[in-house]
Amino acid sequence: MITFKEAYQKVLAHPIDLGTENVSLLNSLNRILAEDIYADRDFPPFDRATKDGVAIQFSDFVNNGHSFKIEGVAAAGVIQQVLKDKNNCLEVMTGAVVPLHCDTVVMYEHITIEGGKVTINEKVNKGQNIHYQGSDEKVGALLLSKGKKISPAEIGVMATVGKVTVKIKGNPKICTIATGNELVEVNETPRPHQIRKSNMLTIESALLSSKIEASSLHLLDDKKEIERELEKALQDNDVLLLSGGVSKGKFDFIPEVMESLGVEKVFHRVLQRPGKPFWFGIHHKMKTVIFSFPGNPVSTFANYHLYFLAWLQTSWQLPLDNSYIKLSAAIKITQPLTRFIQVSTEVKEGMFWATPVVENGSGDLTSLAKADGFICLEPRNKEYEVGEAVPFVKTR
Repeated sequence: MITFKEAYQKVLAHPIDLGTENVSLLNSLNRILAEDIYADRDFPPFDRATKDGVAIQFSDFVNNGHSFKIEGVAAAGVIQQVLKDKNNCLEVMTGAVVPLHCDTVVMYEHITIEGGKVTINEKVNKGQNIHYQGSDEKVGALLLSKGKKISPAEIGVMATVGKVTVKIKGNPKICTIATGNELVEVNETPRPHQIRKSNMLTIESALLSSKIEASSLHLLDDKKEIERELEKALQDNDVLLLSGGVSKGKFDFIPEVMESLGVEKVFHRVLQRPGKPFWFGIHHKMKTVIFSFPGNPVSTFANYHLYFLAWLQTSWQLPLDNSYIKLSAAIKITQPLTRFIQVSTEVKEGMFWATPVVENGSGDLTSLAKADGFICLEPRNKEYEVGEAVPFVKTR
């Protein structure tokens, strides 16, 4: 049996090339950007009025007083207007190009209009209420770097530079596989000895949050069926995510079947809780990576977030998340197991704090709904103290 740190490094040592793909702009939401995005012109592309009001030449305001005749109106979306007489002004709307020969905008709230003339009632500063051309970014500036997760903000930036299609990191083709005779469909009423399929639906929904759609299988505890279905799944997918069938029970056939199908076992069983029976392997010919998690809900959920998501980040050639959180309670972790403890989080005095969630073991599915993530605590002689910063893996 190997340590968590050893298992983690072995998983990360087996990334696969997921390539890239081009999708429409809106379909890139929540995907990973695979190209750099540059400004195709200055931002803003012109001197832009930021208030509704009047545009004036500041020197005339200083030299000739506070009253101006209105020459016309400069609206947003029209070509630049020209102030013909510097002693006059132009009404200007928010978003309009600042008229030629004007360098200052005074908002309506600070003026009085009467008889076609404007009187300025407040102090004026030269250049006020103007968003100058190129003051945000210059043409050719790097706006977004590859490797960034695309949120609505990035969609807006790419729309502004005319990106109709976007190059993104490719997603792995994944099959989620639940094993066990005790599992029935969600819409069925289970008998006393049965439970509804929840583990892999939990994982499938987690994948969807990364815009990854997975196929699914349910395998009964029949060795021949498992071998037949896994052989096909290995051929058709980049990744298999299994739940169950890897412990020491008489019907835990997964390790034996994987060996018969030519899958290299990288490791089986890790000094951790939950998820000690975790099995990981790779089929080199098919280039398929297999994560076979224990069947208990918390075990599957923890291993997915701790191992699979880190593997996915590595396959996308992205830096790993290394988050820490402060403990609100002292915790003692003894040899030899690394512990993944569910916690709820709260903000106190500007810092995130973790409080362990009360649970009834790794089979307690309902505890997942009470937690915001897992803290990862290595065994040591010294107690983890209140206020100590520890590794944190967010799950919601």
